[in-house]
Amino acid sequence: MHVLHTLAHLFGTTVKNRRLDIPAQFGKGYVAGYVFNDHIRMMIMNYELKENLVIENPEINTSRNMILFKFQHIFAETEKQPSVLITTTSMNTDTVIPIHTNTSTINIEVDSNYLKSLFDLSAKSPVLEGLLQNTQPLLFEQMIYPSLQDIVNEIVYESVAESFKLFFLRIKAEELVCRLLMELEKRDEKQLYALNSRDIATIYKIREEMLEQLDTPPVINDLALAANMSPTKLKSLFKQIFGNSIFSYYQDYRMKKAALLLKEGNLSVSDVGYQLGFTNLSHFSRVFQEHIGMKPKQYSRS
Repeated sequence: MHVLHTLAHLFGTTVKNRRLDIPAQFGKGYVAGYVFNDHIRMMIMNYELKENLVIENPEINTSRNMILFKFQHIFAETEKQPSVLITTTSMNTDTVIPIHTNTSTINIEVDSNYLKSLFDLSAKSPVLEGLLQNTQPLLFEQMIYPSLQDIVNEIVYESVAESFKLFFLRIKAEELVCRLLMELEKRDEKQLYALNSRDIATIYKIREEMLEQLDTPPVINDLALAANMSPTKLKSLFKQIFGNSIFSYYQDYRMKKAALLLKEGNLSVSDVGYQLGFTNLSHFSRVFQEHIGMKPKQYSRS
């Protein structure tokens, strides 16, 4: 991979067995790159640098048909919610690449024509069709559930003999992509909106502000005013990117936070409910069970 060798040159080191270990004077961690064939490749990045870098993109002309699956916060030592960004080529044609000081991601790039040849699109999923046509700027985010995380862990931590490594990693990468496409097919959007960087930044800013106040349910008109969008546009773009309505996303995140607080064991069920804005503990218990699968008291003891 050209990016890997560009970084190695910048750090004054070499790539060994498709892996670049960050020299101590620049930080710590590693970057590993795998080109499985003309259709699919993968980079694993898990490092901390002492300062941000910007490099020219050496592969600006080789990603024309590639769809990017960017797995974020998937290493065990990170605390953020693991998720994957799925983007079309036109979202990833920057001439420079920012190299941030702290990165823990896996990038899988797959040729859209190759993907289209692998399965039947006759079910007519607008989301999948829009993604695989790869002609307009689209971005989707999907939360990573435990079985997906298990595959990620196999990619990162499984010890495999060198003679089988490329074969093993390609199968795992394609399994991840297949499972993610199966999730995207479940989305029910009938129309997709071409995205721009400003709208994406706005939607993510609104989401972050909403999740910082889990004790206060979102008010669409207030969020739309803050986003400088109509309520209709805000709701449509949010659901297109995250696959869920604003309130459902908020409620799901709030229950995951409740589950985390209960597992820590420092707070009672009533304390957690009140902290997250519930005044009726029976309502909290019912909502928690709908999202997590058991009552909060039962969950705290499990």
